[in-house]
Amino acid sequence: MKTGSSISQAPAPSQPSEFLRDIVKRNRRFEAVGTYAVCSAHPAVLDAAIHQALSDGTVLHVESTSNQVNQYGGYTGCTPAQFAAEIRAKAEAAGLPSARVLLGADHLGPYSWRSEPAAKAIANACELAAQSVLAGYQKIHLDASQPCGGDPTPLSEDVVAERTAMLCQVAEESFASLPPGSPRPLYVIGTEVPVPGGEVAEGEPPAPTQLDNLLLSLDTFSKAFKTRSLESAWENVIGIVVQPGVEFGDSSVFEYDHNKARHLVAGFPAAPELVYEAHSTDYQTPPSLARMVRDHFAILKVGPWLTFAFREAVFALSFIESELPESKGGASRVREALETEMLRNPANWDRYYRGSPEQQKFARAYSLSDRCRYYWPQPQVEQEVDRLLHNLSGPLPLALLSQYLPLEYEAIRCGRLQNSAATIIRHHIQNVLKVYAAACGTLPSGL
Repeated sequence: MKTGSSISQAPAPSQPSEFLRDIVKRNRRFEAVGTYAVCSAHPAVLDAAIHQALSDGTVLHVESTSNQVNQYGGYTGCTPAQFAAEIRAKAEAAGLPSARVLLGADHLGPYSWRSEPAAKAIANACELAAQSVLAGYQKIHLDASQPCGGDPTPLSEDVVAERTAMLCQVAEESFASLPPGSPRPLYVIGTEVPVPGGEVAEGEPPAPTQLDNLLLSLDTFSKAFKTRSLESAWENVIGIVVQPGVEFGDSSVFEYDHNKARHLVAGFPAAPELVYEAHSTDYQTPPSLARMVRDHFAILKVGPWLTFAFREAVFALSFIESELPESKGGASRVREALETEMLRNPANWDRYYRGSPEQQKFARAYSLSDRCRYYWPQPQVEQEVDRLLHNLSGPLPLALLSQYLPLEYEAIRCGRLQNSAATIIRHHIQNVLKVYAAACGTLPSGL
């Protein structure tokens, strides 16, 4: 298949896991197809992702991390069952059937409880694995790489593999309790990326995974699965996380370099039948993402870039609002409310943003790391966003759209987009999603 041909030409899957397995098989046959995982729980991002899946005629692929969604609610306040129900309800309301909703668990492991003794942290991770499978998650990234309380640092490959197999066994046992005919969970193993929610500091790009390390990991994991009689589960390992050499920091993006990752392409494992999963692909250029898919990085994760796009649109709309002669009910104070909440509770950014107070203030609003994504759900911030949308409920002046949102201005002038604040926000996020859709073969090249 040529780059840019449509994966939507394949027969519609009866289960989303069939779609993913088909992508893996076709990518292994050197077809330029892949899938992108939306790693965000933001309502506007999910709305945009649902409409992009509808537009493309493909599967909505959404993943939640273990600190975002877990049996205690995570920072979203959702359990796996609640998150799954919410995503499916949003999709159904928009006209996307459940057979086209693929739910994944990202970094499922002890990360959220890493300060606890290892036995307790792993027990919590096992409970999360069970609840995720029972909630209908069909793609599980098993990540037991984080040292827990009392563990040596770093963990040996054998310990990571053993704990991963333990998590997989719980997932398999949970699957056995599902109704007959339920789709088997598909697994991704390994981790050579920053911890969930973290990005690297400015400096040198990360080195791609060494082929010897990759092959050793596969062998170690295979033996750990076999020790627990998980041979059938091993056949459902469809991905391994490797570092392709991409990352982003506050103000820089480390671009994919095919030549530096050439050894991973040349040494692509013959068995099991898996592909590479790439994390932290945010802000990569369209050619780089397309090259990654051709190089068997067939599962691309994206998260901060999507909430960054949401923030861009909201800030641009607030600038438009400030230019208008009158605002209904008083002008909103979105940017001020966001800054107030970030200063009131700095836990989600103060370890990441360095420099002078002025530099930190700039980063809180504009960093590519987008740590402000954790603060949009705060009631005061939500209230100001609602006020902004209320104040801009009518058509916006074309001159101001041209000034602050030129892509949306063009789409409105061409009749492709309704002139309303809510649809403008969705469109701005979808501009990012379309880059991934094109790279994964969902859209023609160049769109």
